[in-house]
Amino acid sequence: MSADTESVSLDLSEKGRAKDGTPLSSNKRLFMQFHAFGDCGDTEKIVKALEKTDIDIALYADINDPSGIGLMAMSEDPNVFADGLRHLLSQSPFAELTQKPEFTMLGRTYSFGYEPDLERTLVDGPRERVLDPGLPWVIWYPLRRNKQFETLSEEEQRSVLGEHGKLGFKFGKAGYAKDIRLACHGLDKNDNDFVIGILGKDLAPMSILIQTMRKTKQTSMYLESLGPFFIGRILYQSKI
Repeated sequence: MSADTESVSLDLSEKGRAKDGTPLSSNKRLFMQFHAFGDCGDTEKIVKALEKTDIDIALYADINDPSGIGLMAMSEDPNVFADGLRHLLSQSPFAELTQKPEFTMLGRTYSFGYEPDLERTLVDGPRERVLDPGLPWVIWYPLRRNKQFETLSEEEQRSVLGEHGKLGFKFGKAGYAKDIRLACHGLDKNDNDFVIGILGKDLAPMSILIQTMRKTKQTSMYLESLGPFFIGRILYQSKI
């Protein structure tokens, strides 16, 4: 059998580890896509349209645009974005709005390899956070690491990422902010690596979290770009 016809098997699953040390794996992932629009004079029409769809969606008022909105749609099946969501956004009332393509983001959930509950890490947790009425404020933005980060050893990368992780855990445990991390390699038109969501009850602590992260090695030394930032407050959420 030639090398061209020989069967090749690749394990592309997300990895985790149970509390007893048993390796875990899962091929389930949640895809999430963000869109922003301007010239929205009647958000009630938008809400009524979203109430008729079975796609999990959160709608936000854009704090930086008095006639702006943003929406985050979620599905385990990426075909939903090319079919159902595409149809929804091409029809009235969305067809009358002005899309802001600079804010369009698409990403997928992923694991670090040590999570004891992959279902919650990859699907249930991120979905519940987006649809949690107790987290009305959001900041969504893309980021791109510089290429120097990829030259670091695995141990060095773990140390850099751990500094960020500890800050996120600290703010989360205090009830100030929750985060969502999405990989967007090959999914982003501007070649960004990740889509980040910060969600919380109040906006100020979320801004302070991002300010505090500026002092970490990852942000100060290994990031090439951040943003644009979409800052919004909940107008509508699908039922959990």
